[in-house]
Amino acid sequence: MFTRVPLTIFAAVFAAAIIVGCSDSSSPASPSAVAANSGSAQTADSASPPMTATAAGGRGESTVTLMDACDPQTFNAVLGAGTCVRNGGIVFDMFLELLGKQHSVGPWHFAPGQVHLDVGDTLVARNHGGETHTFTEVEDFGGGIVPQLNQLSGFTKVAPECTRLQPGDFIPAGGSSREVEDEEGVEKYQCCIHPWMHAEVRVGKN
Repeated sequence: MFTRVPLTIFAAVFAAAIIVGCSDSSSPASPSAVAANSGSAQTADSASPPMTATAAGGRGESTVTLMDACDPQTFNAVLGAGTCVRNGGIVFDMFLELLGKQHSVGPWHFAPGQVHLDVGDTLVARNHGGETHTFTEVEDFGGGIVPQLNQLSGFTKVAPECTRLQPGDFIPAGGSSREVEDEEGVEKYQCCIHPWMHAEVRVGKN
């Protein structure tokens, strides 16, 4: 049976995460070494597809799109004005109910969930949702910075990287971040607010 999270507690924790994400800071991004965030909060196009392109100098560039389907009226009523800036979507109570039952909410996801790049290529994370997200590289997928969302999504262990976030790691609606891949391997990325949002990036030789 679904157990409702006290909204006052949830709102306080969630709002604190959003405040940190929206505050101004010159601190470098970490732990994924994301170079820069760009864009400000705006109405997002949640239907925009992931993109692949060729960057300057012939290097490849792949985009992971950060998606959600928050309903601005109900999310903002609980979590504060500006929390959700898209049009329409899933009401807040239904979001919590779905998360409690399924341990994830499908429209909140990274697309695509798996990316293949070469060393020297650029990985872009672009937020086409209505909420702030992170695109954080982690050693292992785990919980994030909102205990109630961790509980409802079934994560009992917080990813350590999510405890070391800097303001620049938060990507607002309409914003983006990018980094150049400098070594081979498999990298795991998650949102440290909505921890079921995952992507795996496989980096091969040029």
